[in-house]
Amino acid sequence: MIDNKEQIEKAPKSGAWLSAARPRTLPLALASIFMGSFLAAFAGKFDWIIFALCCLTTIALQVLSNFANDYGDTQNGADLAGRVGPKRAVQSGAITPNQMFNAIVFFGILCLIFGISLLYFAFKNASASIFWFFLGLGLLSMLAAYTYTAGKKPYGYAGLGDISVLIFFGLVGVLGSNFLFTKTFDWLNLLPALSCGLFATGVLNINNIRDIESDTRAGKKTIPARLGKKKAVIYHWTLLILGMFSILLFSILQGKNNFQYVLCFPLFFINGLKVSRLSNPDPMLKQMALSTLAFVILFGVAQLL
Repeated sequence: MIDNKEQIEKAPKSGAWLSAARPRTLPLALASIFMGSFLAAFAGKFDWIIFALCCLTTIALQVLSNFANDYGDTQNGADLAGRVGPKRAVQSGAITPNQMFNAIVFFGILCLIFGISLLYFAFKNASASIFWFFLGLGLLSMLAAYTYTAGKKPYGYAGLGDISVLIFFGLVGVLGSNFLFTKTFDWLNLLPALSCGLFATGVLNINNIRDIESDTRAGKKTIPARLGKKKAVIYHWTLLILGMFSILLFSILQGKNNFQYVLCFPLFFINGLKVSRLSNPDPMLKQMALSTLAFVILFGVAQLL
């Protein structure tokens, strides 16, 4: 007979885990991998095994990040009653802190398995120093995913989440994945990497605009919490415009007439207008993530054709 809740915990429903994994963020995580892969394919260096392992590693890392965010915000008080966004699994009691921490460890192990397999296939004929450099970069990505809101001094509470997203969803995601295919670095690829990173930062900014009140109460000093909504909306438009400008500049410098991706630009303008007008811009978070992925796919197809 079970009567000790501390020793044996009731397993949460699958829906609670799916909600905590926040699948609407996955298109954004894959966008940078797709961009790096398209650039590699354009250079004639694409490999399906590397691509598949890149995607698996990225998905595992993103789910780890989402679980850690759910766990960390509850532990640090950002997911208290009155929060505007979707209900968090740990804060609502659907998943216990211990269960969530175990899930974080599990996905951390998955990241290592997929990541090391990826590095083996990508660098089996390369020098060991490159392998160890990318392994260190992967471990740093895992650490950044966990310490964004979890741990004793989460950097997301200091307002450093935006620069982290720009780096990992832009520069590392695009340039790193591209290097896995090509084993070379092209400075011109910094522009599409910046474009992906800026759009990804826009998604985070929507999230933070939505949570201004709860983050302020919890002492989470995000950029919108520091600036207020009006200036955070201006910041959002800046991210969108710079993201579009970066990819346009890339195409101009590349000297190709591959501008079909501008068909996705109205989606970003719609996003900016809605974020400006809605009191709760949460619905635009998914729209921004999907718009970014659509933009990357259209860009890639245009490059290859």
